[in-house]
Formats: sequence, structure tokens, C-alpha cells
Amino acid sequence: MTLTKDIPLDEVNPFESMMSRFDRAAELLDLDRGLYTILRNPEKQLIVSIPVRRDDEEIQVFTGFRVHYNTARGPAKGGIRFSPDVTLEEVKALAAWMTWKCAVVNIPFGGAKGGVVCDPRGMSTRELEHLTRRYTAEIMSILGPDTDVPAPDVNTNEQVMAWIMDTYSAHARHTVTSIVTGKPIEMGGSLGRRDATGRGCMLVTLEALRQQGLPVEGARVVVQGFGNVGSTAARLCAQRGMKVVGISDFTTGVHNEDGIDLEAAEDHVRAGGVLEDFEGGDHIANAELLELDCEVLIPAALENQITRANAPRIQAKIICEGANGPTTANADAILEDKGVFVIPDILANAGGVTVSYFEWVQNREGYYWSRERVEKRLKKIMVNSFKDVMRYTESHDVSPRTACYMLAIDRVAFVHRLRGIYA
Repeated sequence: MTLTKDIPLDEVNPFESMMSRFDRAAELLDLDRGLYTILRNPEKQLIVSIPVRRDDEEIQVFTGFRVHYNTARGPAKGGIRFSPDVTLEEVKALAAWMTWKCAVVNIPFGGAKGGVVCDPRGMSTRELEHLTRRYTAEIMSILGPDTDVPAPDVNTNEQVMAWIMDTYSAHARHTVTSIVTGKPIEMGGSLGRRDATGRGCMLVTLEALRQQGLPVEGARVVVQGFGNVGSTAARLCAQRGMKVVGISDFTTGVHNEDGIDLEAAEDHVRAGGVLEDFEGGDHIANAELLELDCEVLIPAALENQITRANAPRIQAKIICEGANGPTTANADAILEDKGVFVIPDILANAGGVTVSYFEWVQNREGYYWSRERVEKRLKKIMVNSFKDVMRYTESHDVSPRTACYMLAIDRVAFVHRLRGIYA
């Protein structure tokens, strides 16, 4: 899936890419130098060793990370990913993005992220459980419903969250449902959480089409990444009358100008298949998929997919960033010059953390909401947040991405001014 080998070297570091956008927004806000320094540095960076006894009895030590970027507005919130590509720089960038994301949609969380350097595809269920539980034990000192609330991310799921919740609860000597979000419904998970990120993408895509004066009915959509976020966004966009003409996973892209049979594609993937074996259209490379002629492109895979190398060939009129950091900072100016309307990741994929907040609230009060209530409240937050960003875009004459960062930094900085510096 990743196009890393084609990325110019100065675009590879996700933290520096993110911070270049932060710097631009901070300059436009005329941010106080002291606050600028605070907000440019993560609060905590924890690196842990995780010994696991493999099924062949060999002991292997994995490396894990957990980063708190900023907690001025509330407990740290952020997912945990299992991937051989995890680095501290990536986790720092993702924790910062979570800080700005929570501020953009105005929910009372700070930003965190975690990761373990491993290849879960080569591990048994027993090995993954032991890895998860030991990682949880190693970062226990900074976890807690009032301090740090993890969630699923790349290669982690409801089962992993269940293991984390059980491990934390065992140490606490009582069941603590609010320690993680994205849990199974039976363990205190929220209805609507699984589809929340993809639903949020669909909601802001509708707003962007209207804002750009483009018809919703028949709008051609291309989705890179057919995991939970991408497949949900594709399905919900199609239900609103859009036509999904391209999808992809890590094996290949599939293009069908007449529209892809999404039900068949989801059934195929749910049964354990990959798109390389799906016959719903022409197979194309992922790089080619990103450059298809369409109204809406939803990159919902990994970071650094749209760079200055391929940005000039992007034909989409709207990009809705379902993934974190799919567009590099150097590609921003190129897309802006081309007139591409980008819905930034810290707004576009904030549906997940928004419903995670709903789940945390439900766990804390011990009262659970209907799916209709969850989806109604999610729509209100996503639509209002889109309008907030548009107001910043127009009042400051900046791109939506810069407007998102300005809005988020403004909100976090405001709380820091009120709280002051403890010394």
C-alpha cells in the first residue's frame, strides 16, 4: 500500500511534516513564543521493552511506544497500532494530530498515541494476547480513565481493546470499562463506534460537495484502503447517491467506471479475501488509483501517500483524508494551486474519536445510548466542526488545512493561558 520508496527523503518524517503545518498556523495566529514552545513539544515519551514467549518457546523482545503530546484540555486520547513500520517519530506525529483533532471537534481530550514494532500477521492469537497484555503492563503508570484512554488503530481491534481492559482491570482489582474505547459492545462498547470514522468522512464529504457547488448524486468516489474506515466510507457514500469507482487494499487497486459492487467487495474481504482476487473491475496499481479522474478521493490507508512527486497528477476535486497524514506538507501547496479542496485528516477522520468520547461518557455514567442517538450527535459535531473550519478559512483567507490547525491551536492555547504554567 505505502508509496514510501517514491517519497522524497525530506517528506518521510511525519512529525516534521506535521510541525511545518503547525508552524504556519502558529505564525498566522501570532502565537506567544512561550506557548509556541510548549505546544511544539510532547509532554511524555515512553519507550518500553516487551518480552514475549513465542509458540516455539523462543523469547523475543519487542519495542513499544506511548506518547502524550498535550493534555491541557483533558485525558490523553489516542490509538495503539501494531506494525513493523512503527517509529517514535511516527507515534509523536500521530499523538500531535490527536491533540489537534480533539480540539477541532471540541471534545475534552488531549492527544496521545501508542505503537508496538511487530508484524501481527506472523503472530498467533496467543502471541498477540501476550504481547498486548505485557505492553499494557509496561505502560500502566500512564494509563487511566482520567489520564490516558487508548483505542484501536492499525492492526488492532475490539479484541485487543478487550485484552487491554482486562489487564488494566486485573491490576485495579475491579472492572474499569472506561480505560479503553472501541471495545466489544458486550464489554461497554458504544453502538455506532465501528462505523464512526467512515461515517464522519461521509458527513464532511457531503458538506464539501455542497460547499464546492458539486452535485452529490453521481459524484465519483475513489477510496484508497478498504479496511474498516475505507469500506465504511465507501458504503455510506454510495448510500447517499455517490458512485464508488475505485477501491484498493495492500495488494491492488480495483477500478470500475460503472461503479463497484461494494456489497460483493465487502463480502469478499469479510471472508478473508484480498482485492487482488476480486473480479469487480480492472486491477490497477495503488499509485494509479490515487490519480484517477473523480470528484472525491478518500485516502484511508497510511500516511505519506500523496507527495510532491504525485500531487501534480491528482485529478480529484475534493480529497477527504480518512487516514492520518496521507498528504505530505510539501504536497499541500501543489494541491492548493490546483484548486483541490482538501478536508484535512484532523477534521475528516475525527468521527472515530468523537464516538470514542461518547463511549467514554457512557462508560462513566453507566448509561448507554441508542445507535440513532450516537449517529445524530456525531452528525451535529462533524457538521458544526466543518462550518467552524470554513469560518476560519474565510476570515483568515487560508486553506482548510491551515484553518484546521489555527482553530485547534487557538483552542489548546486558550486553555493553557487560563491554566498558566505550574512551576
